[in-house]
Amino acid sequence: MSTEIYLIRHTTPDVEKGTCYGQADLDVTESFLSEAARIKEHLPAHIQNVYSSPLQRCSKLAQHLFPSHSISFHDELKEINCGEWELKKWDDLPKEVVMPWMNDFVNVRIPGGESYLDLLARTTAIFEKIVAQKEHAAIVSHGGVLRSILSHLTNTALIESFNVFKLQYGCVVKLSLKDDQFIHEILHNIQSTSEQHKPSFK
Repeated sequence: MSTEIYLIRHTTPDVEKGTCYGQADLDVTESFLSEAARIKEHLPAHIQNVYSSPLQRCSKLAQHLFPSHSISFHDELKEINCGEWELKKWDDLPKEVVMPWMNDFVNVRIPGGESYLDLLARTTAIFEKIVAQKEHAAIVSHGGVLRSILSHLTNTALIESFNVFKLQYGCVVKLSLKDDQFIHEILHNIQSTSEQHKPSFK
């Protein structure tokens, strides 16, 4: 059997819509168990190792889905660092402050935080280490992290990644290694909650 890696996004976080969040350690909503049950339906029994962001919206899911595994937690699998904007309302951020990032979020860093390129660099580095183990693995992480990995594997321009990879809370993406290349298959991706990750004026 070829190497398989399952990318799993955390369930719905307990945060008000319109709030900017990245590495804030948000809890999950009361729909956690039902969302996790739907995720579990798409996971095989042969997963050997599990890697997760240490933030609780991921760690809780990883431990729930894989109770018999020893979970490996890695800071590199955290969501993008939103720096000074963390937990502020998108629409409360001054337009002159947020627009440079909105116009070029790939290269421009959030004040006190990261750019999309920063996120890509650390997530692809840990991903390549996981791939090198040649094992069947699961990665429980965040939308930005999973989108970065998929962009890396498909040579998708980062600026286009949000349109190309519409990853909902609780999504499951299967990666299969064939002829030294990963192919991806979206197994589960149901929109249950609308998201807002930018100001409403943009």
